[in-house]
Amino acid sequence: MESAQSLKTRLKSIKNIGKITKAMELVAATKMRKSQEIALASRPYAYTALDILARVSAKETNLPELLRKREVKKTAFVILTSDKGLAGSFNSAVTRLFEKYIRENNINTKDPKYSFIAIGKKSAGYLQSRGMNVVEKFIRVGDFTSPEQTNPISDFISKGYLKKEWDEVFLFSTYFKSALKQEVLVRKIFPVELPAIRRAIEEITPKTGKYANLITHSESSDAKVDDYLIEPSAKIALKKLAEHLIRMQFYHLILETNASEHAARRVAMKNAFDNAEELSENLNLVFNKSRQSNITREIIEIVSSIESLNK
Repeated sequence: MESAQSLKTRLKSIKNIGKITKAMELVAATKMRKSQEIALASRPYAYTALDILARVSAKETNLPELLRKREVKKTAFVILTSDKGLAGSFNSAVTRLFEKYIRENNINTKDPKYSFIAIGKKSAGYLQSRGMNVVEKFIRVGDFTSPEQTNPISDFISKGYLKKEWDEVFLFSTYFKSALKQEVLVRKIFPVELPAIRRAIEEITPKTGKYANLITHSESSDAKVDDYLIEPSAKIALKKLAEHLIRMQFYHLILETNASEHAARRVAMKNAFDNAEELSENLNLVFNKSRQSNITREIIEIVSSIESLNK
């Protein structure tokens, strides 16, 4: 049996780990609630903006370059993860979805027609370790809460599309459903297509709760397209609208990922704290048994010594 001193040292270390994980759980819970509130508050605006984009791109003929379809020769993949670990399977779930996608579509990641954009340190490390063509990486986006902070990401991808560096863009990220459930999704960002936008609207709208009634609006979007009067001209207005809506879309995706990250970290830290508590209790029993065994042995030695002296 392990010595009492060694067990005492291990027990102290486990209790310290429990304190740390409990503190990290509380911090993650606070950040999750903040990110969740921002993400949920942005959903009505996100729905309206994406709905406008869907209507205009489906009906308008004089579209800006950002909304035009063209032959696909080059493709860009955007992998959106966190900068930090200790979030359970949050990051690995995104990379697993990406690996599944390239496997099912027989994509050769070494082919120069494919480009890869990393958002988050974990995705950057993942792509670089596999020798993929990482054209740009963005880090420290885990606590971004304003559009100005996410605009460089959307502007870089939009400019690449305008310069024909890629003809289609797929984004792999996590969607926040609840504090206990997050899903990984692949979204087609470019070219802008009505079916893809409708799917995005449905994905960001919860099935129940405060924003559930937004789903019904997407079904009648085609009938409302003639309600718009565009000034000063459709060409100028749509160009600015397209840039703004694409920026907004990336902003919302970052918010969704932030909420998902903090929720996953909270669950991971709670599980770690619970495991530490359980291990501490079990180790405490072993320590008490070892201590009692030592006491019993010492009593036996004392009794034996006394008996020897009395002979």
